[in-house]
Amino acid sequence: MRALTVTPGTKDSLRLEEDFAEPAEHEGGLLVEAVAVGVCGTDREIIAGDYGEAPPGGDRLVIGHESLGRVVEDPTGRLEFGDLVAGIVRHPDPVPCANCAEGQWDMCRNGQYTEHGIKALDGFARDRWRIEPEHAVKLDRSLGLLGVLLEPTSVVAKAWELIDRFVERDPWQPENVLVTGAGPIGLLAALLGKQRDLDVHVVDLATDGPKPQLTHDLGATYHSKPVHELGFAPDLVLECTGAPPVVFGVMDAVGPCGVVCLTGVSTGGHQIPVDAGALNRALVLENNVVFGSVNANARHWKAGADALAAADRKWLNRLITRRVPVEHYREAYADPQAGDIKVVVEFGER
Repeated sequence: MRALTVTPGTKDSLRLEEDFAEPAEHEGGLLVEAVAVGVCGTDREIIAGDYGEAPPGGDRLVIGHESLGRVVEDPTGRLEFGDLVAGIVRHPDPVPCANCAEGQWDMCRNGQYTEHGIKALDGFARDRWRIEPEHAVKLDRSLGLLGVLLEPTSVVAKAWELIDRFVERDPWQPENVLVTGAGPIGLLAALLGKQRDLDVHVVDLATDGPKPQLTHDLGATYHSKPVHELGFAPDLVLECTGAPPVVFGVMDAVGPCGVVCLTGVSTGGHQIPVDAGALNRALVLENNVVFGSVNANARHWKAGADALAAADRKWLNRLITRRVPVEHYREAYADPQAGDIKVVVEFGER
């Protein structure tokens, strides 16, 4: 069968193998036929050789952690032939730590977790893959290809769950949320904000292309100006860019008792002038919360599946801006094109 593989740590080693071995039964009892995988910055960093880890005893890694497939067989009988599923990316460490032992592998404390397509587990960019049934999340069949958006949706579902926990400390209830960055994570974060009946504002550099219209059609407000020029103090913030000036900007801009969730990962090496004392004073005196969030556990994946099922299909469809056959994989994993939001690699019949 076909599989997209890399040699971890070797730059530009991505290749399409035509005779890759069928998935071994020890990978899981559930057999799935691939429909598509999503492409994100993590994939490009692995292809650049920045990180990535092959399964034990091997020297190559099947990439692809944003999955969508159809069930071929499930020995447990929980899933039916043809059901749409996505595979949960992270698996608990073998020790396990206290969090992994309770199913919260997204909060692993010892770093011994594994991740499909990233760390010590082959990914989903292959014609067929296996996973344990409890690590497969069923999707509404009417979503079709849109189910490939589940992995990024699970990330923002976790972020929103944690925000909700912090909000519970006060009788006051937030009315608005600011989302910085109108990529897949940002737009999906905005979607979940609208599903909570909040006044949603999205900030991004783009002044044309699909992002402003997608934001408008969601019923949110789009801004292409710096955060400090918005003219209001947001109650909640989901920071999805990782850009240091934006990160510090939203910390400074959030209103009293506000919550800032950081989901973007900074590249490092950037130095900007910050009045740390003034920022600390504002955060403390205004009872603000700033926290980071990454990955997701089964609860968040299921919440993400529910959010997608409730979303407008036509709007979701516009998030997928390019669909590339696996034979043309290099086009999908090249640098993003103008107007790209989410690129997916499709696995069709051979």
